[in-house]
Amino acid sequence: MVEITADSTIYDLLKAKPEATEALFKFGMGCVGCAIARGETIREAAEAHGIPLAELLSAIGIKE
Repeated sequence: MVEITADSTIYDLLKAKPEATEALFKFGMGCVGCAIARGETIREAAEAHGIPLAELLSAIGIKE
């Protein structure tokens, strides 16, 4: 299993931890159906949505 970090793509996150979908939605992130999710990292997505990275990582249960 691949370790998921802030520099993993949203796609890889959702493959490894499908339960993260709920946390992403709580932050207003529609990453599940987004075409960019295959190449955008969790870090990039947080920045693009104006979400503090530490809060997002804590909510999805991963380390930076």
